[in-house]
Amino acid sequence: MTASPETVSPGTIPSQAPQVTRRTPLPEIEPEPTGPLAQFLVGTFVAVPLLGLLAAIPLAAIWGLISWPDAVIGLVFYVVSGMGISMGFHRYFTHSSFKANRGLKIALAIAGSLAIEGPVLTWVADHRRHHKYSDKEGDPHSPWRFGNDWKALTKGLGYAHIGWLFNPNRTSQAKFCPDLLADRDVRRISKLFPLWVAVSLLLPALIGGLWTLSLVGALTAFVWASLVRICLLHHVTWSINSVCHTFGNEDFEVRDKSRNVAWLAIPSFGESWHNLHHSDPTCARHGALKGQIDISARVISWAERLGWAYDVRWPDGSRLSGKLTGLRGKQLGSMTDRQLVRPDARKPAPQAATSGDRNAA
Repeated sequence: MTASPETVSPGTIPSQAPQVTRRTPLPEIEPEPTGPLAQFLVGTFVAVPLLGLLAAIPLAAIWGLISWPDAVIGLVFYVVSGMGISMGFHRYFTHSSFKANRGLKIALAIAGSLAIEGPVLTWVADHRRHHKYSDKEGDPHSPWRFGNDWKALTKGLGYAHIGWLFNPNRTSQAKFCPDLLADRDVRRISKLFPLWVAVSLLLPALIGGLWTLSLVGALTAFVWASLVRICLLHHVTWSINSVCHTFGNEDFEVRDKSRNVAWLAIPSFGESWHNLHHSDPTCARHGALKGQIDISARVISWAERLGWAYDVRWPDGSRLSGKLTGLRGKQLGSMTDRQLVRPDARKPAPQAATSGDRNAA
């Protein structure tokens, strides 16, 4: 029988176990680090697509082993998986830039998983921790972690691009994405990540084989539409962590090193307008200045018109104008004010007048 505090004898040493309450803060790093098998799999998913790219270049140059089916299949899967990362994992799941109906939510979670950048819960937890500590101690992938001189920054770029993936510390999902852990659909899709990896690798080969009715067509589709496509998307995504926190333009005031990099805008679907994103993280449109192409913002606007997305957080011109640095004389493009949502519906209520350039990426 356990003695109550009132009956503990003077010579008894009370238990030192901490009392966990609802107010006890959750740890930001999981107590159990990533195991050797998980790190081996990360290395495999980093190295194998890169080897596929290296093998595809001489094949194309010498034997011309690339065809229209390979190009079309690869482009389609690149757009689907890339939009799954940009519009889905990033703007929707991480930052709640808009709300989505269940069908769009599931589609975005699966599409992002096809990029093979990790399960949705892992991806979101890491990225939310990145925003909490952006370019400071605690940021999982800042290129400035080793210092500011060229040697330290060179080392930091490599770490921010790939090296951080092998850090055994795992971001706590309970701490950084409890909202998604409470979503049964998201939990299931995240748990089924091995299935989406298999689909992403094998489905292009199956389509290529059926398209050409040949094993050669299946093999070349696997090389180009699976391995090369995944490799390119990986390095575009990782460049947002490394390049866009080192080089580029600071058009908006931020507390970190986030920058805009124009040449990455199209392959990243607008993610490389990273400076505005860190200035206003929940904004659904990252390329808010004149001439900035933001493909994800355009697709979000289409989804909003179809009623699949609602409560979209479009740029607020009055707020963003005060954050412009004025260093390059850039001005905000035409943007649409946020629309009010009727209390009896989840679709935006019609307005008498709207700005005409919401869809202009």
